[in-house]
Amino acid sequence: MFAQSAFRTRYAHWLSAIGILLLLGGCAEEPSALERVQAEGVLRVITRNSPATYFQDRNGETGFEYELVKRFADDLDLELQIETADNLDELFARLGKPGGPVLAAAGLVESDGRQQVARFSTPYLEVTPQIIYRNGQQRPTRPDDLLDKRILVLKGSSHAEQLAALKVEFPGLNYEESAAVEVVDLLRMVDEGQIDLTLVDSNELAMNQVYFPNVRVAFDLGDSQSLAWAVAPGEDTSLLDEVNAFLQRAQQNGSLQRLKERYYGHVDVLGYVGAYTFAKHLQQRLPRYEKHFRQAAQVQGLDWRLLAAMGYQESLWQPSATSKTGVRGLMMLTLRTAQAMGVSNRLDPKQSIDGGAKYIVHVKELLPESIQEPDRTWFALAAYNVGGGHLEDARKLTEAEGLNPDKWLDVQKILPRLSQKQWYSKTRYGYARGGEPVHFVRNIRRYYDILTWVTQPQLEGSQVAESGLHVPGVNKTLPQEDTPPL
Repeated sequence: MFAQSAFRTRYAHWLSAIGILLLLGGCAEEPSALERVQAEGVLRVITRNSPATYFQDRNGETGFEYELVKRFADDLDLELQIETADNLDELFARLGKPGGPVLAAAGLVESDGRQQVARFSTPYLEVTPQIIYRNGQQRPTRPDDLLDKRILVLKGSSHAEQLAALKVEFPGLNYEESAAVEVVDLLRMVDEGQIDLTLVDSNELAMNQVYFPNVRVAFDLGDSQSLAWAVAPGEDTSLLDEVNAFLQRAQQNGSLQRLKERYYGHVDVLGYVGAYTFAKHLQQRLPRYEKHFRQAAQVQGLDWRLLAAMGYQESLWQPSATSKTGVRGLMMLTLRTAQAMGVSNRLDPKQSIDGGAKYIVHVKELLPESIQEPDRTWFALAAYNVGGGHLEDARKLTEAEGLNPDKWLDVQKILPRLSQKQWYSKTRYGYARGGEPVHFVRNIRRYYDILTWVTQPQLEGSQVAESGLHVPGVNKTLPQEDTPPL
């Protein structure tokens, strides 16, 4: 009897313990969205394959959105996994699906329609929607000028929402949406007269305008809008809170501003005339010297397109160029530099390119180790132009102002002071035309951007191919876009 009683007692205790465990298990909270991502160790992000967001070049993955979201993944010590959507509707449809992307970073504008399918972060970039028309056509100046025009926008875009709202006020307004194009296609179609008008954001126009000399801004359609990241809708804000905290830190520590400067800070350098001229020289002059650029770059461990961009800035790819100060040749070497680099004939294009490649590497090696890429490339170009001594003067002035002497974004603000007595009188090397290296670096960055996009066509997706659209950079009639050398 005692044994049976003891057994019943133990059995009751077991049942009680199991019941408590089941009760506790039923009450235990599920892991948050952020906890699930951290447990998996992977940040899955969906974006668009475009110059302003994400693409791949010979150096790997790049683009403004990619660079920013990569920093976020690194902050969380997570592996970044990028997915691309063929169109915006698909992007939002895939966001938050089981096993799919948890974050959308794709140059997205928060709109009334999109608030139904996603939750948005704090903004990180202000843009303005702009009506685009072709130079030579009558310029629209107000919404009712859009009537009876051929208008095309991206399917599922905030611009399509804007036009839909405008159509309520102007029933005669007609437009089409397409999922088989990107912003570069829309601008090209306006440039070539295939459509009359399109609507794009100011940042994407700024990045691509230089490649389409006939494209002009008609007027801004509405107020400026904010770009933001998006997560799936729901009450769980853990991931969104972490995103917002990261974006705030990026704003405060200057990394967001440096990224903006890297991608958007040099977009207006060439202008329409310069863009057209470069496109022409790209077809007529570069083929004569491309093999020399490639060979010299391979020997020196450089990107040949950066070297070619330097050559264009120096001489417009003219081997017989000579300046009033005595610098000569395609890379415009001084006699002293040419001799130091083993160049016997500065007018020989191969020798000039070889000499320029050796010299930029030499200049780069002399820079302080504290200057890291990509800033190291910009500093080397500046020193190539103005000299290492003057550059060091500018770095010291930069530090005295409480700015970072190892960041090009900061030093380029101070360099022009070298031409002002109140500043250069305090330096070791004295007066210099400090504004010149700033323009020198900006121009080369733009030429490099164009060469990068032309030699690394990105838009080869099946939808574009099937659409029969003529895509710049793939069809090689006009140069395209993007990213600075690392």
